[in-house]
Amino acid sequence: MERYFVYLLRCSDGTFYVGITNDVEKRVAQHQEGWDPKAYTHHRRPVTLVYKAEFSEGTDAIAFEKQVKGWGREKKEALIRGEYEKLPRLAMNSEKKRRLMKQDKDVSP
Repeated sequence: MERYFVYLLRCSDGTFYVGITNDVEKRVAQHQEGWDPKAYTHHRRPVTLVYKAEFSEGTDAIAFEKQVKGWGREKKEALIRGEYEKLPRLAMNSEKKRRLMKQDKDVSP
């Protein structure tokens, strides 16, 4: 049975990279080596693996990767720390921020 992993890397500039793979160790090594000069992580090395989640279904892994990519920094950090109980509150805060930003745009001249 194939396994899939969603992983988060902390880059040297403090940003996060979220990816998907079926071989975490190999993929992290590729990021460290800078194998793709066009990759987000290439000029942000070294990188550190800070989180990984395993999935048996590729579609589930892809859906989770997309979800995490849409999260803000605070929510990703809570996930990394294993503070799962904070995720719903942080999601509500993100949604409120989006609504407020939209309202500001609607009111602007």
